Amino acid sequence: MTKRTSTNGAVESVPREPWDEVEIMVLREEPAGGREYDLEDRTTRFGEAVIDFCKLIPRGPLTDRLIDQLVGSGTSIGANYCEADDAVSKREFVVKVNTCRKEAREAKFFIRMVARACETLKPEARQLWLEARELHLIFCAIYRRSLPPRK
Repeated sequence: MTKRTSTNGAVESVPREPWDEVEIMVLREEPAGGREYDLEDRTTRFGEAVIDFCKLIPRGPLTDRLIDQLVGSGTSIGANYCEADDAVSKREFVVKVNTCRKEAREAKFFIRMVARACETLKPEARQLWLEARELHLIFCAIYRRSLPPRK
């Protein structure tokens, strides 16, 4: 209920309508605090970081193939996770999570190869490799827990 003053000076209560409530929405680039547990957002951010990192790599016959492979594997982790999240069966979920696991491992490999090809990018590559490693471990754990128990 809200209060308003009428023309004669009396204060009257008026019911508040749901559309009268204005909620300010805030878009945050970083999590409010602590670790981030939204895997879809985390894999998306990783794909974006891979793209930004690949823009720093000088183009040439040695690095062109590495860039293509890294962008492919780094961005497909998020895409495959979205597919796993929307899976209609447990089997489909397990297959997509396994693909995420493999792509994260592949991204780790190509980040290491880029660090070797471009020595000046080692610090940036190290940070990206650590995130790829964490994603790989996360998807390994999800994959193992999704399999039926062994007899």
